[in-house]
Amino acid sequence: MQNSIAIIVLVTLCTIFFAIMFGAILHRGKFKGKNFFRIIFYIPNILSIVVIAGIFGAIYNPSTGLLNTFLDAIGLGFLKQQWMGDQNIVLYSIIFALIWQAIGYYMVMYMASMAAIPEDLYEAASLDGATELQMFFQVTLPLIWSNIRTTLTFYIISTINLSFLFVQVMSNGGPNGHSEVFLNYMYSQAYGSSVYGYGMAIGVVVFIFSFALAAIVNKITDREVLEF
Repeated sequence: MQNSIAIIVLVTLCTIFFAIMFGAILHRGKFKGKNFFRIIFYIPNILSIVVIAGIFGAIYNPSTGLLNTFLDAIGLGFLKQQWMGDQNIVLYSIIFALIWQAIGYYMVMYMASMAAIPEDLYEAASLDGATELQMFFQVTLPLIWSNIRTTLTFYIISTINLSFLFVQVMSNGGPNGHSEVFLNYMYSQAYGSSVYGYGMAIGVVVFIFSFALAAIVNKITDREVLEF
């Protein structure tokens, strides 16, 4: 439960934050190559989740992986780690992979909401002396809040499922259970130990937890919908 909650909180908050930030930059920013960066960010979403987990498993390989090799190449070999073998960092390695694969998808969703905001509102705010940062917090963010609220609930639920796939492929809950999440534990009990009743009981608890969490998030994020 501790691992699952840590993944839900960190992955959801980081993904939503970076998706909104990059979406705003690519929507309002005035620089060349915006379409190129949109494609780059969206590429992870055309790959299978299992493929992405396998790629990161290879990247984190301590001897032949890209990450440790890169650290060696730039003279930072002292930062090399057993990314999937160190119980203190294995969960964060999986969290990074989860964030990486989701940012592009939610960024595109937020950019679609931003594109629907009339340009007149930004022009009026600019004439009043508002900076780009002030326009983001006073115009953009309030007007896409309903979209943020919907995607936040959706992503919290999907993270519970995605964490199982990433853990199963990348670490199988190791080392010593330090990356195990409750769906991974449910699977191991129901199909590994053949304790089907216990495994199904865990599934019921996960369902109740997911339902309650979604209700809490909906309540916390509830606010008056602004229209334009």
